[in-house]
Amino acid sequence: MELWIPITIAAAFSQNLRFMLQKHLKSTGLSTAGATFSRFLYAAPLAAALLAFYLSQSGASIPIPSSRFWLYAISGGISQILATMLVVALFAQRNFAVGITFKKTEVIQTAMFGLLILGEGISSNGLFAILVGLVGVIVLADPPQENGLRWHQRIFNRASAFGLGAGALFGFSGIAYRGASLALGDSGFFLRAVFTLMCVTTFQTLSMALYLRFFEAGEISRVARNWRVTSLVGLSGMLGSLGWFTAFTLQNAAYVKALGQVELVFTFLASYFIFKERSTPREIIGIALVIASILLLVLVL
Repeated sequence: MELWIPITIAAAFSQNLRFMLQKHLKSTGLSTAGATFSRFLYAAPLAAALLAFYLSQSGASIPIPSSRFWLYAISGGISQILATMLVVALFAQRNFAVGITFKKTEVIQTAMFGLLILGEGISSNGLFAILVGLVGVIVLADPPQENGLRWHQRIFNRASAFGLGAGALFGFSGIAYRGASLALGDSGFFLRAVFTLMCVTTFQTLSMALYLRFFEAGEISRVARNWRVTSLVGLSGMLGSLGWFTAFTLQNAAYVKALGQVELVFTFLASYFIFKERSTPREIIGIALVIASILLLVLVL
């Protein structure tokens, strides 16, 4: 088994845990931006500590980032912030399982961004698998309690806009992070991943702190008061991001995102056993199509 496969599965599990914790944070009164900020606040120092430990133990030299690295890292960081905010906002529109599945349109969009930005294409079999997932997303976009609306009103709604927007931004950020890691040259894959993670999370923490300071006064204090949960959000977020960054360094981002769809398995377990949420038959069909797309993608890797 190639190393990037178990790393991606572990990253998907950590990411699902982080979204569960952020969903809980929304119920404590934190704003969408506050719940998003909690994901970066503790992740940045943890990533810096991990980088320092690795350098001290390995004897490796810290990479020298180029302007190309910073372009990819900063654009990816901004995209991830906006994408995370959309996902947190999406939780108020649909249940946990459907919300995360909407976000998973990032697989489709990552493949397109990868071709346009890095020139990394996909096979015809991969394209077919992606189209199966697209059908599932369209089915999921049809709200179960709004059947009196016209078909275009049911599909093109706020929930689908949030989900598709998050998918596009997460897809772009994945490609940007792979580009940043590759821009560091021939340093070891783990060092490139950790260094990129440290730079990105530090930028994201400072950016979000400035935004909250000027536009949502008092929100940083509310995040700090919920430190028992926000620290876990940061830890799970850092572990998940470390896994994603390492996998992006080792493999085509579209394939990493495709395998990362295993997160849906963890999501449904959380939705059923923790949040006590139930899906409608139509949502189950849509989710089944998305899962079929995942399996097909895995087969053509």
